[in-house]
Amino acid sequence: MDGSIAGLDDLLSAASHAPVAARRHAQPGGPAAAARRNTPPGASFGEAPVPARALDPGMGIAVGRRTVFRPEDQEDFGRVADRVATGNLALLGRDDPAVQSERARLRNAIASGALLTSGRHLQHGDADQPSRNMEVFTNCATAASSFAKFYLLLNGSGVGRSYDDALMAVDWSNAPDLLVFLSSDHPDHPAQSDRRDWFAGELGLGAADLPGFLAREMLASLADAPAGAILHRVADSREGWAKAIELLEALAFQGARDRCVVFDLSAVRPAGSPIRGMQGRPASGPISLLRALLAIRRDVITPARHRDPAAEEMQPWEQALRLDHHLSVEVQVGGARRAARMATKSWRDPGALRFIRLKEQGGLWTANNSVMVDAEFWDRVRQGDLADKLTQHAVAVFEEATRCAFVNGEPGFINGDRLEDHRTGSAWQRPVDTDGSGFRSLRYRVAHAAPLLAELTRRAARSHFPATTNPCGEITLHVTGGYCVIADFAPLLACPVPFEQVTPGAPAADLAAAWDDRVEDAVRLGVRFLMRANTMDSLYAQEVLRTNRMGIGPTGLHEYAWMRFGLSFLDLLDPAKSAPFWAMLEHLSSAAKEEGDRYARELGLVRPVTVTTIKPSGTISKLFGLTEGAHLPARAQYLRWVQFKGTRDAATGEWAPGSDPLLAEYETRGYPLRTLKTFPGMTIVGFPTVPLIMRLGLADRLVTAPEATPGQQYQWLRLLERHWIGPTQGNQVSYTLKLFTDRHDLEAFRQIVLSEQPEIRCCAVLPTRPDHALGYEYLPEEEIPADSFAALVAQIDAAEAREAVDMAHLQCASGVCPI
Repeated sequence: MDGSIAGLDDLLSAASHAPVAARRHAQPGGPAAAARRNTPPGASFGEAPVPARALDPGMGIAVGRRTVFRPEDQEDFGRVADRVATGNLALLGRDDPAVQSERARLRNAIASGALLTSGRHLQHGDADQPSRNMEVFTNCATAASSFAKFYLLLNGSGVGRSYDDALMAVDWSNAPDLLVFLSSDHPDHPAQSDRRDWFAGELGLGAADLPGFLAREMLASLADAPAGAILHRVADSREGWAKAIELLEALAFQGARDRCVVFDLSAVRPAGSPIRGMQGRPASGPISLLRALLAIRRDVITPARHRDPAAEEMQPWEQALRLDHHLSVEVQVGGARRAARMATKSWRDPGALRFIRLKEQGGLWTANNSVMVDAEFWDRVRQGDLADKLTQHAVAVFEEATRCAFVNGEPGFINGDRLEDHRTGSAWQRPVDTDGSGFRSLRYRVAHAAPLLAELTRRAARSHFPATTNPCGEITLHVTGGYCVIADFAPLLACPVPFEQVTPGAPAADLAAAWDDRVEDAVRLGVRFLMRANTMDSLYAQEVLRTNRMGIGPTGLHEYAWMRFGLSFLDLLDPAKSAPFWAMLEHLSSAAKEEGDRYARELGLVRPVTVTTIKPSGTISKLFGLTEGAHLPARAQYLRWVQFKGTRDAATGEWAPGSDPLLAEYETRGYPLRTLKTFPGMTIVGFPTVPLIMRLGLADRLVTAPEATPGQQYQWLRLLERHWIGPTQGNQVSYTLKLFTDRHDLEAFRQIVLSEQPEIRCCAVLPTRPDHALGYEYLPEEEIPADSFAALVAQIDAAEAREAVDMAHLQCASGVCPI
């Protein structure tokens, strides 16, 4: 199927089916368009400050406290909107009446929840934004080197990396000898009696093993370093940590196997010290970087030196993959940061089969793995000549990838030739970086690795797949590095009146018109918001200016479809019923791209290469209880597990120093807690959750993810790609389709993938079985029976939680909601 539904085109063109605002704005040369050219959008939100929308009780408040609110916000989302709008408009460097007007309108759009920007902006946005680096505000990035990936992860970006053979310029068997030193005067050194047991525990050692470890693995004194060793004192900053890896990687690229480098970690602040740029969250201390460096020496450099060059194992792509994992582990446990990664590899590479199997073998859990494929791949798998060796390889890749994915959901398939930059050819137009300026900002300047970056951009210019995606798959980015600033708009929350005043699918004409205007204004304000962020100082400034890339997309689509148009999920797939919804979405897509083109001209920037996307919106949607991005509601009632840094002291039972204080608070209130083994030093808290969509009166018309067939969900994705992503200037839809193995065996799974996956850009298919059989220590959402859920809610001493999950809301799910 091509994403269309029979008869939908005719219905979309029928004026009687078009939304009120879509009809009013249909004439691009009319008064409304002329007014937009002369004034900023957002008039429908007004300029006088409006009260902020309250966060969803329970989970929404918890997410706000953990990732959004600062002390000065006083848990008021309006204060968040004030500082975010102020910081973003300050990027213009002027404060004339037009800027003041847009700032007020933007503030109200954010405060209402209609424009949710992203968590990065909500957390970090303030009047100091012009002096900060763009990395702090970008969700998505790519990198072609390990040091760049590490630095981006430390800044909180999700990072994609292609491990194609064509892009592997470093053989880590050529790395220098690596030695590590920590002064015995450092507060975290085990010479301090109160840190001895802690230090041993952090390294997974017993107290008796510690002396031998110190003698074997670390220098006792810098005087013990070999003659001619390169001494590098690691600075106490993200940049300092990344610089250490840059030096090491540059030396490996240069072939400095006969050299020695000593990393002195003594300047790194002690564990538990506050990180100012992370709202005072506790630092991990030097122990984290120490673990990473020792793991790189043990698990990458040493085996790379002893590998058989002709064997499958530890080829340069695998060396890079394993090294990136070890660095990512330490970002994962550092305060509140997460190490979200995408790892892709071309189906053509001889090592593709090993890449597919590595995830199955366990250990490499910090990345989402996907095979990059194209139309030729699918043609060979479907109808290729099996006597042809490349066809044999394609079939083997398909069968092995689906076999592994049926067990643990990975790897996925990404249709690389459908990604915007590949399809248009713009990815091959990136200039070669000859001096390292392609990764340079006011905060970070490449020194040692400039020749490496030049070689990588030369290789990318000849690569079959010059673009890859971010970790969640919704953004197209150049393989050698790029950013995308992204944002959500929530069309449901643009409703200008309380939901209880709306008859689902039948709002009064004036209400519908005002609602539609606010949705479009949110989209246009969001595009301008993102483009201003693209003017910030950044490592990839050259690529940002070349592409002006962004991604704005809807979240809470199912609630919006129900309340504004009276449509359930199944209705959205029915052309006779759903044409008004799709017409509105297509109109909003055009408005986003029109605003992007217009504002780029105003700012003197290039036309945005991409504008539309749909991101997972896992965190932001929870602030207001919405379904996430394009996803169906996953459960009727469930525990949503959230990670917090901290564990109990084994001896005292008390929370260890440096643990997030919210852990003790949530435990006291009765929330379930679980200490993790896969993520050392982390504890998860379970929040009882009933989605907002189950409180809006759908009753038996609600369709959850387990109830929708794979065919219906693929149809949904094709429609979203067609009407929201669009034929030009579009990224992708991030979507995880859960396939239930009690309904589909491996062969059925393969047939679904073979028939459906070639027709979309991206989709993660996750075969689902009992949680314990998935190979993960925990899943973000754990469904529990209604009676157990009610008992759990009853034991929680938190009024805001009970308000969100009481039994009246459970009754709504079965169609007896008192509203």
